[in-house]
Amino acid sequence: MGTLEIIGILGGIGVLCGVLIFVVHRVLPKEPESLRKTEEVSECLPGMNCGACGYPGCFAYAQALVKDKDIFFTSTCATVLQEPEMLEGLEKLLGLEIDASEMDKKAVVKCYGNSKWLGQYIGVRSCKAASNLAGGPKECPYGCLGFGDCIEVCPVDAIHIDEKENVAVADPDKCTGCGLCVKECPRNIIELVQSYANIVFLCNYGSLKNIPGRKKCDLGCLRCKKCFKICENDAIIWNEEKGIPEFDFSNCTLCGKCIEVCPHDRLVELSDIVLKEKLGLLKEKKEK
Repeated sequence: MGTLEIIGILGGIGVLCGVLIFVVHRVLPKEPESLRKTEEVSECLPGMNCGACGYPGCFAYAQALVKDKDIFFTSTCATVLQEPEMLEGLEKLLGLEIDASEMDKKAVVKCYGNSKWLGQYIGVRSCKAASNLAGGPKECPYGCLGFGDCIEVCPVDAIHIDEKENVAVADPDKCTGCGLCVKECPRNIIELVQSYANIVFLCNYGSLKNIPGRKKCDLGCLRCKKCFKICENDAIIWNEEKGIPEFDFSNCTLCGKCIEVCPHDRLVELSDIVLKEKLGLLKEKKEK
């Protein structure tokens, strides 16, 4: 077979492939509009596929948003709220109006620690495993067990264990509010609060949770209502059913009076949670 024949055959194959491509392009259906939009929305997401939004990955979350944009307000991707470009992209593509300040949240471990051990624990070093063993190895059946299941799932290294009090502590400066730690905690003591909340309540032992033979730690909430009584702006509501203070930050002036009167330092500033030594300094000042 000569050179010209080979060139002719190859040229014919090329022309045939071109014709086939043209026919396929004209015959096959075009990309669905929803798929195209899903791809565009997906490009505005971080691509971490962490599952914090409640979906298997970023593309699945994008598909859900295209079908119902209001899902953004019920299963927010916290990373997006930290990236203005991503947020602006979603607002434009989905026609959303997002107030990032209202949706920006931080994780708070609602426990100070200090609960005594009932005995030596030699089981699996996991909060879930320990919690399933007769209610846990600590006197307080609702306090942090301190084995760090929340640390394992935190994607930004925002949680550490305070070795002195054996309690998990979330760093509000690092936390993105993804909520993975909230889902992981078997005792439901981690809560997402508004980043502007500032004052938080560090106790999870409600008045209706008493269990015979188990007691709260020495620094648990006394239900004294001093914080509620001293607030002059109606920013603290006393939940009679749970026996705990709740906050209305639209009225709060951050005067700090509730923090000062709390006998067990159960109310602290959000920015001070990671600086546990400050709580000790506050207590020393009160005693002086």
